[in-house]
Amino acid sequence: MKYTVAALFLSTLSATALAGAGTNWEYSGKHGTENWGELSPKFTTCSTGVNQSPIDISGAIESQLPPLGIDYSASRANVLNNGHTIQVNIDGNNTFSNDSGQFKLLQFHFHAPSENTINGQSFPMEAHFVHADSEGRLAVIGVMFKQGNINQDLEKIWRKMPNEAGATASLESVLKSSVLMPSTKDYFRFNGSLTTPPCSEGVRWFVLKDPIEASPSQIKQFRKMMHGNTNRPVQPINARVILQ
Repeated sequence: MKYTVAALFLSTLSATALAGAGTNWEYSGKHGTENWGELSPKFTTCSTGVNQSPIDISGAIESQLPPLGIDYSASRANVLNNGHTIQVNIDGNNTFSNDSGQFKLLQFHFHAPSENTINGQSFPMEAHFVHADSEGRLAVIGVMFKQGNINQDLEKIWRKMPNEAGATASLESVLKSSVLMPSTKDYFRFNGSLTTPPCSEGVRWFVLKDPIEASPSQIKQFRKMMHGNTNRPVQPINARVILQ
């Protein structure tokens, strides 16, 4: 499948860089989440949108959801500290497909604590796998982390975690991104937005039900690098339907 210039352009950006180039935003303080909509005319959807992410995933309706059809290959990757998160940019042929179409993996990044919650439960960390289809439309697969044993696959990334915002480092070996997903891929599905400015809507969300493990020290290392919380508070569900 060929991807348009729009999708390839997205592959160079993070969900946070998609979001706020040129305007300073933070997770707290006068540039924090409550004020994002006032920081720039480009960010007004953060205040006015009706399908905003993240959400508390509750009241999900039972449905015959198709498999995600994840087909990730061992690929080259580099690790970016963009000042808001640690992001892993992915080369190679990595896709997932279902009745929403086929989407190419661009990058994944992390938030701590989790942005989405499940029936009111927050998790210590969440990964977002950001994809685009041939028209540049975005789909995100969310993976929750619970505290447990050291995650050896995550550790390969953490060892390359750059100390300075804007710095990058290449992984020493190829990475199959699905190693950072649970073996069972049952999921919740809903429509939402980017979780960072400009909070653009029309993002397809697929949040996996089963968490994977990371050690307390790994979670602490990420939080220390990011200087605290990197999560937007949950937003109103409004008229949206959540399927499972």
